[in-house]
Amino acid sequence: MKQVVLTGIKPTGAPHIGNYFGVIKRAIEMSQNTEYDRFYFIADYHALNSLKNADDMKKYYKELACTWLACGLDPEKVLFYRQSQIPETFELCWILMNVTPKGLMDRAHAYKAVVQENETAGKDPDDGVNMGLYNYPILMAADILLFNTKFVPVGKDQKQHVEMARDIAKYFNKKYGYTLVVPNEMIEEKTATIVGLDGRKMSKSYGNQLPLFADEVALKKLISGIKTDSSLPTEPKSTDCTLFEYIKLFGTEEKQAEMAKRFAEGISWADAKKELFEIANAYLKPMRDRYNRYMENFEDVELLLQKGEKQAREIARETIARVRKAIGVDEFK
Repeated sequence: MKQVVLTGIKPTGAPHIGNYFGVIKRAIEMSQNTEYDRFYFIADYHALNSLKNADDMKKYYKELACTWLACGLDPEKVLFYRQSQIPETFELCWILMNVTPKGLMDRAHAYKAVVQENETAGKDPDDGVNMGLYNYPILMAADILLFNTKFVPVGKDQKQHVEMARDIAKYFNKKYGYTLVVPNEMIEEKTATIVGLDGRKMSKSYGNQLPLFADEVALKKLISGIKTDSSLPTEPKSTDCTLFEYIKLFGTEEKQAEMAKRFAEGISWADAKKELFEIANAYLKPMRDRYNRYMENFEDVELLLQKGEKQAREIARETIARVRKAIGVDEFK
């Protein structure tokens, strides 16, 4: 059997270049490798922890589905589906809750961050914490383990979740015998963390993202607003800056070398931003055009998802049957 590679993204806002260079690009490159079976999904139930509006959920799920396809995902070569349409995920999640130590969940980065923030503010440590946030890693483990996943391409900030899924699979296998495939993370070190417009990590929560499909006018405006230092136009510029990080993402090796030379010679920040816009727009325009076509013909995207979900459920049922047998609740024969 081929090894399985699986990844998913939450529909919690307009896709940005951090999503693309941090996860999507690498995942799509992996989809071209016939050595693996590939599973790509929209993690809409994960998004419930932050999305509380049905209209937003529909909008963002639609945008994300079109993003995967516009960026090059071929649904004929992979399983492409919505998490919410695979009910076996949530059955497995409950089963896994019963072998997962509370202490493991207490160590989850997202939960610890909220607790620390509350303590700093003098609030109850669990103020604002719901069980969706607390059990988030178990649901992610169910996503991964349901499809016999061996590798999960993730950014550095998601590494812990795969480690937890690995631990949970081991807990289950130790208790019930080898049933679940033990997964591993797959990290692209050079592009695992993408810098935002303000120099911090790109994040929707910071509001510093560069949208993946912004039109040319918006793209130019956002690039012109990138923070730079106060060096004079003719002074040499350091390539250790947000602007040059984007040049490395969008530019060819030849273009990067050319721009590094111009930085050393003293290009003005205005000219550097103009060059970045040209480089970024040329890179993004083909994907942007495909994205707009998919959004205008979303009924075709829905049919592709439904086809993938039918195939995904066949595999999910096999895993659940195996798990049910292991825990002793399989069908009476």
